[in-house]
Amino acid sequence: MKTIGVVGLGVMGASFASRLSHKGYTVYGFERSQETLDIALQNQIIQKGTTEPEPLLKECNLIIIALYPTQILPWIRQYQHACKDKAILMDISGVKSNIIEPVQSILREDLELISVHPMCGRESRGIQFSDEMIFDHANYIVVPTDQNTPEAIELAKQLGVVLGVKNISTLSIEEHDRMIGFLSQLTHVIAVSLMNTHENAHLVEYTGDSFRDLTRIAEINEDLWSELFLLNKEILLDETDQFIASIQHFRDVLDQEDVEEMKRLFIQSTKRRKLFNR
Repeated sequence: MKTIGVVGLGVMGASFASRLSHKGYTVYGFERSQETLDIALQNQIIQKGTTEPEPLLKECNLIIIALYPTQILPWIRQYQHACKDKAILMDISGVKSNIIEPVQSILREDLELISVHPMCGRESRGIQFSDEMIFDHANYIVVPTDQNTPEAIELAKQLGVVLGVKNISTLSIEEHDRMIGFLSQLTHVIAVSLMNTHENAHLVEYTGDSFRDLTRIAEINEDLWSELFLLNKEILLDETDQFIASIQHFRDVLDQEDVEEMKRLFIQSTKRRKLFNR
């Protein structure tokens, strides 16, 4: 990881670049926006930056691709010819099954793609909202395949250590996408649906912490999350159906005034939630 390239300097890409730069690594930024590159250079998030990737790509041992999911395959197809021999490419996308395998099928034989997912995204978009502190206390998932070498898997784990994450886990592609469908995507569906239940501009004047906490992630990047949902459609549909069934059960319990079952549900949810307080 002597010289690291970061493709896409949005919230996540710039956060990666900033933490790695401050850890002493040489970081190059690749962006379509010269304005974004200027901000990154002025704030010492990167050491060099360009809108024309070919020359600097040849110097990067590790290339972190922080693009929207549907942009990853086209970018690699266009620029892999310029990558350094035996370079490691790393995607950090929020879904894996419809990204990793298509990329590996067109990848140069001497290049390797290893996939990770730091669980610390932000609702806002753009380099101005990047923050290297998001990695502190974050969970970090490595998603290897049978095409990955032990060296690349270990590099992905060591990157998590360098970033300063709290916990490093390893999941298969299928395990990752099922997990993310429930823990991340479904929660965004719930938050968005809750915000769209009532239209009342005055809610903010008398809301409490419970509503604020439940709807924090409803302030959402519509372009990114539309892609993520569609790329994980079948799993998210299944998780949504299970949630609807759970809501229906609670509604029936309330309608029947079944106090004992309601208390059982409260006790069960309390026990499960306490596991997250560790």
